[in-house]
Amino acid sequence: MPLIVVMEDDAATRTLVASVLRKDGYDVLSADNGLSGLELVRQNRPDLVISDVQMPVMDGFAMLQALRADPAILATPVVLLTSLQERAHMRIGMTSGADDYITKPFRPGELREAAAAQLNKRHMQAAVQVMAVEAAVQAALEDQKQHLARLYEKKLASELSDKWPAADASSQDEKFSNATVLFVDVLNYAGLAEKLSSTELSDVVRQFYNNAGDTVHLFGARHMQFVGEGLLVVFVDSTDTTSVNHGLRAARAALGLIDAAKRVQQFLNTHFPGQRLPRFDVSVALNSGPVALARLEDPLHGSVQILPVGDTVSATLLLQKQAHKAGWQIAASVAMLRGVTGAVNTGGRALVSLPGRTAAIDAAELLGLALA
Repeated sequence: MPLIVVMEDDAATRTLVASVLRKDGYDVLSADNGLSGLELVRQNRPDLVISDVQMPVMDGFAMLQALRADPAILATPVVLLTSLQERAHMRIGMTSGADDYITKPFRPGELREAAAAQLNKRHMQAAVQVMAVEAAVQAALEDQKQHLARLYEKKLASELSDKWPAADASSQDEKFSNATVLFVDVLNYAGLAEKLSSTELSDVVRQFYNNAGDTVHLFGARHMQFVGEGLLVVFVDSTDTTSVNHGLRAARAALGLIDAAKRVQQFLNTHFPGQRLPRFDVSVALNSGPVALARLEDPLHGSVQILPVGDTVSATLLLQKQAHKAGWQIAASVAMLRGVTGAVNTGGRALVSLPGRTAAIDAAELLGLALA
């Protein structure tokens, strides 16, 4: 069983944390200060450390600094428990080397999710290595362009047939208890529309969304649809993608969309030199949670549409707008990131306020895959 060291000076909280973890089958060692806890880590080499911030003798930040400075234990994941609500203190924890944090008071479910996410790191890193091998194979195939094109078309046709809901599908909505929603939007669209003719703009946008569609298809998207100039995509776990979960496939697709936007910018530089066009950039948001694919029938025209609905979807759309203002190309909710812990690298983390909502969403900037 995985071993977890808990550091907490409050006896009641320490007992609660240990009880929740033991109930989930983990072995637990406890300490009432950072110095004693650090010695337990050095002696027992646990799989995870869960530590309070404010403790006597040695606080959580000092303990974390000492742990990261010791080569024998520096890779040990650390989750901080803190009642310090100010974002500045949250940033201190994350920039000091913490892998995650939970604010007090917390629900037992939050503790379980954070612990499971960190203990899932090795599995996620193995999945990333599998994807890296697949990427290398794709690079080799790129040298055989004509052959690859034929295979590519067959793959896309097959996925369209197998994955996308048909008009004569079941009349009931599809409900997923956990899915990852991706929303990508074209920035500076109005500026490009002002500088380019409608035909030129259509060619540019079509080039990007052709690549975007290819990307999300290849990473096993369950559904996609356009929302204004943006693209909304839903990823779920399915039988043919059991080796890589929906969150990791969505993250890989998001990174692919950023690369696709860069290629479009190169196209603009080549075909419209000297026109001082706005940059072709996109921003992406990722979020995980319950999603329903609602089936909407139009009896007048005899058509059927599939509409992703639920709070997870609406929060993703709002997160994309706010994250762009923060300068993040890819923003991911912590709910999504905990499903891919150890498989991706992240940058800044913040509580992002969403318009029209009282509660902010805990999110971070996704930078790339952790190819360790």
